[in-house]
Amino acid sequence: MARMKFICDAERCIECNGCVTACKNEHEVPWGVNRRRVVTLNDGVPGEKSISVACMHCSDAPCMAVCPVNCFYKTEEGVVLHDKDICIGCGYCSYACPFGAPQFPSQGTFGVRGKMDKCTFCAGGPEEHGSQAEFEKYGRNRLAEGKLPACAEMCSTKALLAGDGDVITDILRGRVISRGKGAEVWGWGTAYGNQAKPAKQGA
Repeated sequence: MARMKFICDAERCIECNGCVTACKNEHEVPWGVNRRRVVTLNDGVPGEKSISVACMHCSDAPCMAVCPVNCFYKTEEGVVLHDKDICIGCGYCSYACPFGAPQFPSQGTFGVRGKMDKCTFCAGGPEEHGSQAEFEKYGRNRLAEGKLPACAEMCSTKALLAGDGDVITDILRGRVISRGKGAEVWGWGTAYGNQAKPAKQGA
């Protein structure tokens, strides 16, 4: 069974926000929530880079560890999902996540924030695949349709890679060898462990 992962190649990201737009459009994400966002590291100084950030579907997900009602669960493909029917909106997951993935929706009166929302790797939720209930709560289940996340498919420079971890690391490894730089992948060690480095420069 494939282990699904994300990689953002900072050497290719041009901060176009196409991934952000694709995600919001595909899943009709509520106003005020960005399941994916583009951030700039070292803004305005030499070495500035942009990266696309969302839930990394960690191997040892801290959101799962801190949730007091165990609403988070992991699929056979390693995708970390949550059940909004169980979620109590305590926000512990948002504090624990190193990537800022779980977010409160902005609608509602002050102090009433509702259920958490996060990237689903386009894998839907616990409801029946393809059902209206699943779409309304979690968005479209592209994985059940044999497709990859919309954010990665719409990335114009193919900076954002998603899919089987072995396949996407091989793609990045080939790029690093070809261009001779860019082996450091932001967030990889945090999400998947330090033993699994995606590429070694000059390997």
